Amino acid sequence: MSSTETLLRRTFEIARNARTHGNMPFGALLAGPDGEILLEMENGYYPDLDATGHAERLLATEASRRFREPFLAQCTMVSSAEPCAMCAGALYWTGIGRLVYGLSEKRLKAMTGDHPDNPTMDMPCRAVFAAGQKAIAVEGPLLEDEAAAVHVEAWAREDQP
Repeated sequence: MSSTETLLRRTFEIARNARTHGNMPFGALLAGPDGEILLEMENGYYPDLDATGHAERLLATEASRRFREPFLAQCTMVSSAEPCAMCAGALYWTGIGRLVYGLSEKRLKAMTGDHPDNPTMDMPCRAVFAAGQKAIAVEGPLLEDEAAAVHVEAWAREDQP
């Protein structure tokens, strides 16, 4: 098993932990140039009701507080799901040089439908990055069926039979 797969599977565990803590199942980590895990973050909507508390945005914020851009350009954000437009923008502004993700935004949208807790945008992170001036390497979707499995029960609607 590659180290990329090991790191990606770790984000699935983080996402499951987020669900255990009452949040939606998203997780992300920052890997340093040698593949060591520097930071981990789960979705953080609760307890503060922060609608911008996505795992990737929270990770980008913490990474920018702790590290400078020349170092971050050598790092990889690994995410259980493709970052939304907001999170891709945060990754871009932070200067993290590489992204690896599991579940695609398109597949997530198909799973969530019109769920009020996650009005998913069908905007690939690559489109956000292409609008900018920084080169960000992107790999994904990877292990997408495993990534999707984390979400199976998260999007059940109470108002539907």
